[in-house]
Amino acid sequence: MSGRTVTEAWVRRFHPSPDHAWRLACFAHAGGAASAFHQLSARLGPAAEALCLQYPGRHDRHAEPFLTEVRLMADQAHEALRAWRGPDERPLALFGHSMGAIVAFEVALRMEAEGLPAAHLFVSGRRAPSTHRDERVHLRDDNGLVKEILALGGTEPEVLADASVRKLILPVVRNDYTAIETYRCPSVALLDRTPVTALVGESDPKATLDEVGAWADHTADDFGLRVFGGGHFYLADRAAEVATAVTEALSVGRAAPVEALSAGRAVL
Repeated sequence: MSGRTVTEAWVRRFHPSPDHAWRLACFAHAGGAASAFHQLSARLGPAAEALCLQYPGRHDRHAEPFLTEVRLMADQAHEALRAWRGPDERPLALFGHSMGAIVAFEVALRMEAEGLPAAHLFVSGRRAPSTHRDERVHLRDDNGLVKEILALGGTEPEVLADASVRKLILPVVRNDYTAIETYRCPSVALLDRTPVTALVGESDPKATLDEVGAWADHTADDFGLRVFGGGHFYLADRAAEVATAVTEALSVGRAAPVEALSAGRAVL
C-alpha cells in the first residue's frame, strides 16, 4: 500500500482542525478501536487534535486480518503516522491506554530511532514494560474471556449476553490479549528524548502504582505520574480531567504536571 493509503486506513480524526497547536496519536486497549477516544478527542479543545488509531480487524477494518504481535502493530502504526511528522508539521505526541500504552511506547522507540522523537508519551492504565505478570487470559475459553472483560468494567453485561455480539467481540479481544500477554520488553528499551507521563486509576487491578511508577525507568527525560479515581477504564469517566492533564503537560513541555487536578492527584 502507498503511504497515504496506510495513513487513511489507520488514522481517524473525529474533530479535525487546522488551529490545534499539537497532534495526539491515540492507541486503544485490547479489543478497543479508534472510537474509544472520541470523548477525549472532543475534550482536547484548541490545544491538540487527536489522531485516533484504528487497528486492523475491527469496525470498518473488520475484513482485514488481525495483527498478532505488539511490534507488528507498532510497525504499521509508525508507518501510518509518517504523514503527520516532519519539520513542517505540528508537534506529535502519543497516548496509549492499556495495551495501547505498550504499542505507543514501541512507536516512540521507532520515532527516536529515526531522529524525530515524539513530543511526549502518555501511558495510561498499564504497568511499565519492564514489569511482568504471568497472565494467560488469551488461553481461556470464551466464558473465561467474558469473565475477564466484565471484571474490568469496560463493557456492560447485557452487551456480552448477546451471542451474536460475543461472536464479533471475542475474537478481537482474544487476539489482542495474545499480543500483549506474549510481549516482552527489550532490555535496551529506553527513550532518550521523550518525556513520559503515566496515568492510572487508583483501583486498577491491572496496574499497581509501583508497576506504573516503573515507567520512569524507560525514559532518560522527564517523568510524571497522575492518579485518578476509578479502575482500569477510569478514562471513560475522567475524560475532561485527562484532557487537562495532557494539555498541561504539552504546554509546559515536561512530564511532571504543574499542579494536581481536582479529580486526580499528581505524584511527582
